[in-house]
Amino acid sequence: HTHVPSFPSVPSAYSRTPCHLAMSNALERQCTLLVHYENAQPDHAILREELESSDVIRKMHALKQVILFILNGEPMPGFLMLVIRYVLPHDDTHLRKMALYFLEVVDKHGPDGKMLPEMILVCNMVRNELIHPNEYTRGCALRFCCKILDPEILEPLVPVIRTNLEHRHSFVRRNAVLAVHFIFQKFEFLFPDAPEVIELFLENESDVAARRNAFAMLSKCDPERAVAYLLDNLAAVAQWSDTMQLAALELIRAVCRANPAEKGRYIKVIFGLLGSPSASVVYEAANTLISLSAAPTAVRATAQCYCTLLASQSDQNVKLILLDRLVSLKKLHAPVMQEMLMDIMRVLSSPSMEIKRKTLTLVVDLITPRNVSEVVSAMKKETSRSKADADKSQDAENEYRKLLISIMHNIALKYPDVADAAVNIVSGFLGDAFGPVASDVLVCVREIAQVFPALRANILQKLLDVLPEIRNHGILQGVLWLLGEYSETPEQIKESIDCIMGCLGKLPFSVTEEEASTEKPAEDAEKPKKSATRKGPTVLSDGTYATQIAEDDFKPVALTAASDKIGPPLRALILTGDFFISISVCTALTKLALKVSLIPGAPPVLVNTLRAQAMLVCASIVRFGRSGSTPSKIGEGSTARIVACIRVLNGEYDAEEWLRYSKKAVKAMVDLRVEKEKAAQKKKALSNALALDDTIDFKILRSKRSHMASADGEPGDIELALGSKALSSNKNVKLTRVVQLTGMSDVVYAEARVTVQDYDIMLDVTVINRGNDKLENLTLELATIGDLRLCERPQSYTFMPDEQKVIGANIKVSSTETGIIFGNIVYDVAGSAVQNSGCVILNDIHIDILDYIVPGEVTDLAFRQMWSEFEWENKVAINTTIADLSTYLDALLSWTNMKCITMRGVEKQTGFLAANLYAKSVFAEDALINISGEKLSDGRLSGYIRIRSKTQGIALSLGDKITLKQSEKVKD
Repeated sequence: HTHVPSFPSVPSAYSRTPCHLAMSNALERQCTLLVHYENAQPDHAILREELESSDVIRKMHALKQVILFILNGEPMPGFLMLVIRYVLPHDDTHLRKMALYFLEVVDKHGPDGKMLPEMILVCNMVRNELIHPNEYTRGCALRFCCKILDPEILEPLVPVIRTNLEHRHSFVRRNAVLAVHFIFQKFEFLFPDAPEVIELFLENESDVAARRNAFAMLSKCDPERAVAYLLDNLAAVAQWSDTMQLAALELIRAVCRANPAEKGRYIKVIFGLLGSPSASVVYEAANTLISLSAAPTAVRATAQCYCTLLASQSDQNVKLILLDRLVSLKKLHAPVMQEMLMDIMRVLSSPSMEIKRKTLTLVVDLITPRNVSEVVSAMKKETSRSKADADKSQDAENEYRKLLISIMHNIALKYPDVADAAVNIVSGFLGDAFGPVASDVLVCVREIAQVFPALRANILQKLLDVLPEIRNHGILQGVLWLLGEYSETPEQIKESIDCIMGCLGKLPFSVTEEEASTEKPAEDAEKPKKSATRKGPTVLSDGTYATQIAEDDFKPVALTAASDKIGPPLRALILTGDFFISISVCTALTKLALKVSLIPGAPPVLVNTLRAQAMLVCASIVRFGRSGSTPSKIGEGSTARIVACIRVLNGEYDAEEWLRYSKKAVKAMVDLRVEKEKAAQKKKALSNALALDDTIDFKILRSKRSHMASADGEPGDIELALGSKALSSNKNVKLTRVVQLTGMSDVVYAEARVTVQDYDIMLDVTVINRGNDKLENLTLELATIGDLRLCERPQSYTFMPDEQKVIGANIKVSSTETGIIFGNIVYDVAGSAVQNSGCVILNDIHIDILDYIVPGEVTDLAFRQMWSEFEWENKVAINTTIADLSTYLDALLSWTNMKCITMRGVEKQTGFLAANLYAKSVFAEDALINISGEKLSDGRLSGYIRIRSKTQGIALSLGDKITLKQSEKVKD
């Protein structure tokens, strides 16, 4: 399944002409249009012929081809004059517009850097376009003027552009304002009175778009005039168009950032814009308000606007943006946000799972003892709505139910007052219709019963109500364990035993009654087996993939009509050969009988009766499993477990120790979860900690000259662009990622510093001319293997002897896969009589997968679900000199940058290791590892590491990484 692209040939210095280099440099200096185009070399003769033809379609096609070739670095000499002669004078409007695109990208300077003489004709023709009677033609010419970076071309056009400000058509006027804005911003000396002209234009203009362009031009080029105009019309801002209001808000933010004392003058206007009918204006007004004021009134108004937009906007992306804004508000103004909690929860009606997940995450952080009862009521409505859609059985709906249960689980543990209500809500999902969710409910109920003993009676009653109706063997196992573990009082124990015995039916077990009651032919008996098939990927011994089909002879068939006549679902499962359920029944009855014997003053007759009853069930199951009439024989492990139950009932083992072992295990799991939560809270608290001598930034004391953060306290543009990783990186980290690209004896020495930032790889290549000759046209040419893409065209440089320069390169990453960057450096030696060129092949740069994955946290149930769904698997044998299992697991965690999600410490006592590792990539890809190992008698470690992922790249890359690290350890 792996496709390895072929290596492109190394470019030769002899194929790089000065004209080609001049074209590349010109495109690097100015790029207003970029279209990728892969095609053969241009046929100049055919293109010339088509441009000279009288057919408009052929002209248009040829002109498009010329533009594409120029954009992709192909030299097209002589075509400028052809376009001037045969295209620009043409009557077709669209053809002339395409000619303006050609003039944007064509190089307008000669080899000496001076303007080409043909540009005089171009200026004249553009001037004719600017005075053309057609308003569309004028508008296109004005847009073209906004993309010219040569003042020599613009200078003769300025008077004509000025006259277009008074054109009768609004389309021309609004584009004329854009042209004036561009000229004044780039070449102020060409139009020095532009602000005065635009100010007068703004006072007399009636077109909405033209007024907006004029106001934006004043805001950027002459803020004082823009502020004066805004203050003069402050009372009329509410009647402006939405585009003008957005421009006014942008100006207000800039003015208040430069002079915070001016905030009070604009607050009333901003509050007025919060009621605008335009959603974009309301959003920007709310952003501006929270950036100017942190008062509770301003925060409350901003949050209310965000919530209103959440309810009114149907676009899912808009909702996600608004939720992000609410999350940022919550970080600084949590008390105010807690008042808006119920308004935020209205977003749960959205069909998007991503929006629901982000909303519930925000809700959890805002829950307090004052509003927790309202949240529980709202969650009850959500669960009722979710249960109403139980017949859909969609993956997204099941995922939402799991999320609701997880939220209720956390609420119940954190707020004991609503724990009883939470149990009543989640217990509604205990049923066959909610099979994928019921396991989460059992985990939630188990932990609540362990932490809050007062709620056990309510929990047990609900379990007893649903036990006779449950047909799913996994749910049955959990319910039986809970009944056996938490039935404490004599009444609870009696009810649990009666319910279990009622579900078991008549003893002993026999299939004769099944045959008598169903009276089905032999061929019907095969139907359950045919439906009990499982398909999944497997790895063969040679490393290839195959599909594995498993037939389960004892797959639960309680859902069929025939098995319904056998009796209750629990009895049907046992008679069809599900001995895992049989073990759960025997263990639960044994615990209940032992608990009765430990009650002070319990009648001996009752104790002996219950023990004998439990022993009868155990013996009946073993006898039935060993008989020849069962669909499948009982295993040795199942038999040993049931026999152990009989022995403890017979008094051969300590009853208190038997009961204490499971309690101890559950307590250890709860304590582990609590420790994880405390560690996460501690880590979150330390995330904002400052090191010794670090600067502490107080917003109220911030200087006007401080531009590292915006006015609302959020990271500035530079911080957002670089990311937190880049800001926190230090010199030592950067030095560890330096890769030597050439040898020390090469004429050109190069080394690269690799910086990986999520989706980008930045290369800072240091190039040194170690020779005694001047090197011209030195170009760093790179190529990639894998899901890497170069974003920049290579430039040419001139190096004097011993000169050093740093050349930057940016590479985009699209997936979590090990990639390779390779290339060469080509150059020309100056001063030689014969053209002397050189080429230095660079060492490969391997991009490590560990730069893209981070340790993550996931539940055991979610891990098992992903393990069964993911298709790609890589199996690696344990081959190391490490002699300790715990040490090897620590080494594996450091090699893979993953987190162990299973309990540790057992490997030291047993000599066996079974652990699950999890990590998540920056591309939202999951990486799973299961390690199964043991310590042999000779002290070596043996076993396998299985890696699974949804994509092939992660599985293969992690496997190669582990194999490489193990081989290095073996060598050491």
